[in-house]
Amino acid sequence: MPDTAADGNKRGARSARPAQRRPLLAWLGVSPFFLFTLLFMFLPAGFLVVGSFLDQEGQPTLQNYADLTTPIVANAYANSIEISAITAIGGGLFGFLLAASVILGGLPPFMRNALMTFSGVASNFAGVPLALAFIYTLGNLGFLTAFINNTFATDIGQAGFSLYSKVGLEIVYMYFQFPLMVLIIAPALDGLKRDWREAAENMGATGFQYWRYVAFPILLPSLMGAVILLFGNAFGAQATAFQLTGGTIPIASIVIGAQIRGDVLHNTGLGFAMAMGMVVIMAMAITGYSLLQRRSERWLK
Repeated sequence: MPDTAADGNKRGARSARPAQRRPLLAWLGVSPFFLFTLLFMFLPAGFLVVGSFLDQEGQPTLQNYADLTTPIVANAYANSIEISAITAIGGGLFGFLLAASVILGGLPPFMRNALMTFSGVASNFAGVPLALAFIYTLGNLGFLTAFINNTFATDIGQAGFSLYSKVGLEIVYMYFQFPLMVLIIAPALDGLKRDWREAAENMGATGFQYWRYVAFPILLPSLMGAVILLFGNAFGAQATAFQLTGGTIPIASIVIGAQIRGDVLHNTGLGFAMAMGMVVIMAMAITGYSLLQRRSERWLK
């Protein structure tokens, strides 16, 4: 009987055929991805690299990169870096505190669901609609501006506030920066194990000591990586700033468009060189984010 059962098992094993793989269909399924990356990443990147080394007559030159030190270009980069850094730090701090309060603060579950839903929508609400929304709210004739002026008998414009200034642009950027921070940092906060806090409390640690010596060092790589990602998110923005200020505040992305379109400035090669500078800065930000994420994953698995 045992031999018969064994033979039956062998025949059953031989009769079972492995699932047929169809690599051709699998490659066909991912072909849109490769086509997309080729058309919208590699070809434009190659076009920028080649164009940045050509002058107006199409002759090879290095002058485009030398012109990156001119005052208008340097000022545009400085404005972009300043706005991106301020909104990344401010949005990162506010977003972290908000996420920690909702996720770790013991609030009802519906508060987390509401926050994550809002963050998912607000982090993608940018460009022209966001600029118009703030103009209708905090512009010179916005309803909130009128409410403040009428209620408190004051003029916030005369007090020095203008939505169309660098400070106003930073306020608008904060609208999509802190929700993005909530979405990024929420998984890291969920990764904090309750055992770590209980072990710290059993050893006599206070809540401040737990955050100082346990939770914060573990979250630090995720926090730094998220702030770097927020910096890159703001650095590449263009439509919101252009719609809000009309190009009166020169940032790198707006000056690139002016150089290529030729509204006032016109040096296509310089515009390509500036775009390559933005590509380098964005690549550095993405690389830093990736390295910090790998470090944080060692603890948060």
